[in-house]
Amino acid sequence: MAVPTDEIYEKYLQKAIREINDLGDEIARAAGEGAVPVLGSGHPLADIMLLKYGPQGSEIEEGVAYYGRAGQAVLRSLQRLRVDPMAVYGTNCLKFEGAEPDDRSREWLARELHIVQPKLIVCMGEDALAFLNDLAFPLAHVLEAKTGELQSFTPTIDALVCPDIDASLDDEALKKAFWVAFKPAGAWWAELPPY
Repeated sequence: MAVPTDEIYEKYLQKAIREINDLGDEIARAAGEGAVPVLGSGHPLADIMLLKYGPQGSEIEEGVAYYGRAGQAVLRSLQRLRVDPMAVYGTNCLKFEGAEPDDRSREWLARELHIVQPKLIVCMGEDALAFLNDLAFPLAHVLEAKTGELQSFTPTIDALVCPDIDASLDDEALKKAFWVAFKPAGAWWAELPPY
């Protein structure tokens, strides 16, 4: 007897939730006393993964990636592009204040990519781009610093490079540059085949 597609999806979703929680526990232990881990937020099987380099003050206070101004700006941008925010997962390369861009940090991001299995990574800023390119992710191509252009990251994952959202919030010209580079995510979403 065939298993209905909804049941299969639910099993994958439960597995992803367990794995994300396990990863969060590991990051919390590594952060140590006094450090707040900043964990990814959003759907654990998202079509789109937002990636920035390091957590900002409001994210550190709450322990949640994209909490605060950057998250609100991205949410408004997603709404303008008619992208379902429930199909998005956001994370940082570095998972807590004082974290180093080392092998452990790269391994955590690689695990997040394996768990979420996004179809599009929106890589925000030069530091995040360099970090992602240094992952040595299976079958990955080196991404170029071409903002606003869809690129192939792996055979199943596209990438879109944008300016750093955190650096763009207080400057109108940088904010506009972010928006122009982010807009192709809307066209990509519109072309995504339904499940």
